[in-house]
Amino acid sequence: MVTRPLDACDIEDVLAIQAACPEIAQWSMWNYARVARGEMAGWVFEDDACGIAGFLVARRIDRDLEILNFAVRPAERRKGIGASLLAEALHWGARFAAQQAFLEVRESNLEALQFYEQRGFRVTGKRLRYYTAPIEAALLLTASLSSSSAM
Repeated sequence: MVTRPLDACDIEDVLAIQAACPEIAQWSMWNYARVARGEMAGWVFEDDACGIAGFLVARRIDRDLEILNFAVRPAERRKGIGASLLAEALHWGARFAAQQAFLEVRESNLEALQFYEQRGFRVTGKRLRYYTAPIEAALLLTASLSSSSAM
């Protein structure tokens, strides 16, 4: 089991995970190709038994880290894969002295909200009608990276 940078050869697997997770942003192959080219940061969690089990995409915005897209194959959840991917992203943020990490999550995605809250993220805002299919509000979550609670 290893967390490693997302590569172009991972895109089909990432798209398959995305298709199994309708609650996340539904990106195109072109978006993930940008990640593989280094325009954004991205990691996959690879397991010998099931291949690519999860992915996370983030970007640097000045002294902040924004998590853009993140999913774990539904059958592989609650095995530490998401925690491993998030830790990788937060360590990356520490390398450029990120002060905080933030992301949006569907208001109805209680599993994700619980996951992030356990890792030091707090609800700091709400964006009405942010998501489509279905139309739904997004909660803005933020974690301070100056404390160890988010790691």
